[in-house]
Amino acid sequence: MSKKETIEILIEGGKAKADASLAQKLGPMKINIQDVLKTVNEKTDSFKGMKVPVQVIVDPKTKEFEISVGTPPISELIKKELNLQKGSSFPNKDKVANIGIEQAIKIAKMKESSILHNSLKSVVKTVIGSCNALGILVEGKEAKDINKEIDSGRYNKEINETRISVSEEKRKTLQEQLEAFKKQYAGEVEILRAKMKEKAEAVAAEKKESEEKKEEKK
Repeated sequence: MSKKETIEILIEGGKAKADASLAQKLGPMKINIQDVLKTVNEKTDSFKGMKVPVQVIVDPKTKEFEISVGTPPISELIKKELNLQKGSSFPNKDKVANIGIEQAIKIAKMKESSILHNSLKSVVKTVIGSCNALGILVEGKEAKDINKEIDSGRYNKEINETRISVSEEKRKTLQEQLEAFKKQYAGEVEILRAKMKEKAEAVAAEKKESEEKKEEKK
């Protein structure tokens, strides 16, 4: 039995495309790249809009291959749940969303089988950490505060009963909490955005000046 080769890639669900890296790995083994991509896209179609890790396991001798699809990173699952394209540029001050503990539990259940953990509660806390990095509140609170409440047992019932649905009434409350937070930090966020814009303009001006000098030397 020949030794199998494993190639790991991260692709957008259902939209894997041929690139130089994949060609360099599969080409020498005489594996049909288009067949591989077709199978990958079929197996990841349900993850459209999300980045998903994939393993292409190849037998160089028989030219046969199999595809193993992992679960998307937690950040991708969060963005999918909230229909977000990206997180916040200033996650500590500019919050882009506010989720209920039920949504954090839902995402934790999706990742539970693929990460090391002591309990579902610990996976929920990991999800909340990822929310914090994206600029997302949980129950109107930042990660450090909501995790303290989880440790104190405040959400034991929701976690133990695996509650994953958020009522329309609660969704309205979550939106109100988000708007209140945004209002509180609106001034600071405006300053941060202005500084970022100023920095981007300075970099663009420097690049333009450098290109002009190169043209003058020609």
